[in-house]
Amino acid sequence: MPRHLVLDCAFGIAGDMLAGALLDLGADEGAVRRAVEGLPLDGFGLRVSRVERSGLSACDFDVALDEAHDGHDHDMAYLHGGEGEAHGGHRAHAHAGHTHRTLPDVLGIIAASDASDAAKALAARTFRILAEAEGKAHGMAPDEVGFHEVGAVDSIVDILAASVAIDSLGVDGVICESLADGHGTVRCQHGIIPVPVPAVVNIVAAEGLVLRHVDVEGELTTPTGAALVAAARTGDALPASYRVLGSGLGAGKRSYGCPSYLRVLLIEDTSGDACGGDAAWRLETDLDDCAGEALGHALDRLMAAGAREAHCVPLQMKKGRPGWQLQVICDEGHRATLEGIIFEDTTTIGIRRERFDRTVLPREEVAVETEFGTVAAKRVTLPSGLPRAYPEHDDVARLAAERGIPYQEAWQAAVAACSHAAG
Repeated sequence: MPRHLVLDCAFGIAGDMLAGALLDLGADEGAVRRAVEGLPLDGFGLRVSRVERSGLSACDFDVALDEAHDGHDHDMAYLHGGEGEAHGGHRAHAHAGHTHRTLPDVLGIIAASDASDAAKALAARTFRILAEAEGKAHGMAPDEVGFHEVGAVDSIVDILAASVAIDSLGVDGVICESLADGHGTVRCQHGIIPVPVPAVVNIVAAEGLVLRHVDVEGELTTPTGAALVAAARTGDALPASYRVLGSGLGAGKRSYGCPSYLRVLLIEDTSGDACGGDAAWRLETDLDDCAGEALGHALDRLMAAGAREAHCVPLQMKKGRPGWQLQVICDEGHRATLEGIIFEDTTTIGIRRERFDRTVLPREEVAVETEFGTVAAKRVTLPSGLPRAYPEHDDVARLAAERGIPYQEAWQAAVAACSHAAG
């Protein structure tokens, strides 16, 4: 049955809160540390500890920066426009002394990390979403944005850590119903800005996220947190019934008069019907300037990364140009990764996506005996209850090569064996 990660953002979300909650849930801390410690960045250390928030035990994910890199988050008075002194806390807005990194700079740092391709793709998508949002807020192209908050060392670490943690859990999808945010103003490098801050507003507008008002003065959802949700989310509604497999709490570092933690749940969807009710995504994009070799490479990568199906359909595009429509079918848990591969390996600048329901027959992997040897097969059960079996092409090809016989001879033997197994 499908397993989903649920982000309960009732009190907001930030990158460090998500990383802590995922580690508390049981994400692979070793994988997170290897990826983070392998970054081509200096001036930081990683601390993971237990703290108490609203009487509950939570995981505190903290990037400890040296003096040269520390953003020195400000106290409540400063954040709300007063003249308070700086002190350690949630690192939402960096000061003017920080190095400003552009999107290509950050993507290069992510690509050089010791993380899986899926985790790198999720982290890269997060930063692209941030670049679009910050670019719109400041009136510039995404690649020209000088990241202030998210370009700081600690935020790169937060985003990559959260991406690696999500990937390590191996879930089929990520569900987030809404993001909570407060009101008022906060101070950033450019001055005093309203809450929700412009980057968060741009992200929720562009990505179709639901924003929920909380009567709290302060910034509960940061741009980093919103971008991580937008990049990872595959759905916004819980299944009709589910089993809770685990939960985790990630500690926040500000106190706004409401609980300062993020809760995540790992659930197992139990709502599928007898015929295997299922949901999937269709991703597609039209291309008229992408080499055939590049498309072939992209198809290979997409299938290896978890696509259920990936193919190209020829079409005639505007002005009579010949082109291809790349189509990918995938489950919720692989969507963000596969979109990242499409952007990386083709010339597209946009991907259409559509969620649809499927009816899937119950199936199982079986082994059937032929006169030439054993072949793997897939056996399904029809709605009538009758079984049907199909040989696996790769195994038939292997058997033909091992026995030195024509493929068709091996195939016919496998089909006959499957018919016997289904009967």
